[in-house]
Amino acid sequence: MNEINPVSRLWRLMHSALWPIPLLTLTLAVALGIGMPIVDGYLGTSGPASPLNFVFGGGPAAARDLLAAIAGSLISVTGVVFSLTVVALQLGSSQYSPRLLQTFATDRVVQLSLAQLTGTFVYALTVLRTVRTAEAAAGDDSYVPRLSITLAFVFALGSVTALVVFLGHLARSLRVETMLRDVHAEATQAVTDEEDPEHTGALPPGQGTPVEATRSGFVVRIDVEHLVRTARDAGVVLALSPRMGDAVVAGTPLAEVWRRDGGADGDPGSLRDAVNDGVRLSYERSPEQDAAYSLRKIVDIAGRALSPGINDPTTAVHALSHVSALLGDLLPRRSTVRAWRDDDGTVRLLVPRWTADELLTVGLEEPLQYASGQPAVLRRIAGLLHELAWRVRGEGLDHALRALLDRTVEQALESTAIDNRETNAWRSAVEGALAGRWSPARRLSSEAQPSDAPTG
Repeated sequence: MNEINPVSRLWRLMHSALWPIPLLTLTLAVALGIGMPIVDGYLGTSGPASPLNFVFGGGPAAARDLLAAIAGSLISVTGVVFSLTVVALQLGSSQYSPRLLQTFATDRVVQLSLAQLTGTFVYALTVLRTVRTAEAAAGDDSYVPRLSITLAFVFALGSVTALVVFLGHLARSLRVETMLRDVHAEATQAVTDEEDPEHTGALPPGQGTPVEATRSGFVVRIDVEHLVRTARDAGVVLALSPRMGDAVVAGTPLAEVWRRDGGADGDPGSLRDAVNDGVRLSYERSPEQDAAYSLRKIVDIAGRALSPGINDPTTAVHALSHVSALLGDLLPRRSTVRAWRDDDGTVRLLVPRWTADELLTVGLEEPLQYASGQPAVLRRIAGLLHELAWRVRGEGLDHALRALLDRTVEQALESTAIDNRETNAWRSAVEGALAGRWSPARRLSSEAQPSDAPTG
């Protein structure tokens, strides 16, 4: 929750949208296409005695043909490749989750590949306008910017390389394992950016004065420094109502304030505007500081995999492994409210967080709902609870984990051939992990075997 300033906004825009880097590259390509022929003229590379004749030895006609071929082929290939890419992404989003398109737009390989292809096209087109044949020069000598044309040729080779790399990257990106890895990396970064455990606090007693939102959207960023400064100047404690990623509707309370320090009543409109300026809303959630959103995307993949139309339990099992890792990172030492203080050490800003119970609900409610009749998925959920029990032992989540295990056991006994022997092993493993004893997976599987099953 860093301060919102123009530089950070520009950086986030460069990272989160598909067009800024290609647009910047187009601008640089035009500047280079204008500047390089000037350098050619200064070096005198167009004359027959030029020491750079070995760079490009063709005449004006060959130069124009080469530049026209580079420009024409690249713009055609770019259009076809990205048209096919959109179709592939539509198929991927319909099978996994449409929210994964957001991850594709932030993919640096995609952004740089598009920049390379379009930048080379614009550079070649810009240099083409400077090539003069003897007939077109109205009596003057022909002009061939040899160094500029050679650079266009090098850019064309780079574009071919970028095209091959992009196609290989696209093929990998459409694999569900790659999508899960990328979403997991987003969430890990969001978890890393969270404040230390000492930044915790509790809501003041009593009822605060509501501050209404002036616009609608999802909370995607909070300007902590601005809000702390606003609360200090007004002599209030400010508590936001929505969590990161929650939807806000205009006209509903965005925050509550409590007077302290004998602060005088100020202009309510000014305070409302200042609070709204400190909370950035968007039409869609962002994974930048919202680990719960990345968890939501992974759960969506698991849910789609368990739908009757797809019926891919293996993908669901893989997704649940990522859910286990994320919940294990998010749940320990998790406070319900995060607090920030001013320079005097006075609490000025309180922001609610996703609680451990809420994150468990997001991560496991729907997979449990859809896992009926899927023994592999139910076994993975039991393993997930075993792993979480070990990682969050002593955090006060024993009751929640036991309740989820009860639901898992009930589903397994009612809808699959899993028997009491195996479910008892699940319970024993979870209870042991909560008590600090770890049961390896191979031991659980052997304990779950029927008595007459071969061993060894």
